[in-house]
Amino acid sequence: MHVQDWLETVPAVSIYALVALVIGLESLGIPLPGEIVLVSAALLSSQHDGINPVILGVCASLGAIIGDSIGYAIGRKGGRPLLAWLGAKFPRHFGEAHVATAERSFQKWGMWAVFFGRFIALLRIFAGPLAGVLRMPYWKFLVANVLGGIIWAGGTTAVIYYVGVVAESWLKRFSYLGLVAAALVGVASMLIVRRKAKKAAAEHSTAETEPVPAAE
Repeated sequence: MHVQDWLETVPAVSIYALVALVIGLESLGIPLPGEIVLVSAALLSSQHDGINPVILGVCASLGAIIGDSIGYAIGRKGGRPLLAWLGAKFPRHFGEAHVATAERSFQKWGMWAVFFGRFIALLRIFAGPLAGVLRMPYWKFLVANVLGGIIWAGGTTAVIYYVGVVAESWLKRFSYLGLVAAALVGVASMLIVRRKAKKAAAEHSTAETEPVPAAE
């Protein structure tokens, strides 16, 4: 069943909770389609008066912020052994190359990696746990986490809702296209990150194989 078709059978309160839960779990570090669920729910809110887009945006933002914060706490406590365990369990998402790319982004951009990571599908699951592993000061993480969560979740909800209202006559077709577009954006960002990850892994491998000059 189409995601939006299924959401139409669920009470409004359950939709709010579902969106917050899926986005929260994704932000915590579990690879789930949070963006697709949010887009579907926002489109649904433009068709049904019973689903308030403001409440939906708030729930999505809270899910993103709380999920990232829990991920940060888990990463800070688990440290690098946690990344190694996740890499063994989920090599497609937490492989060494992906972790290396994400870590380089954090080292280069600091707290802004948390903010901008919210807008990139693959990095979204890394932001919280990796910030904790790298011992980023919590206040910096919190500022970037709150801003990124509100702008991404609230902004996505608002844009999709108003587009749905304006395009009501062809909303069903747009619903399908919107989900396809969201999926394509996710796949594109994943491919870009994967390519950068392979490059980072190659550079890391080269650096390890280069002989260290003997001290004079």
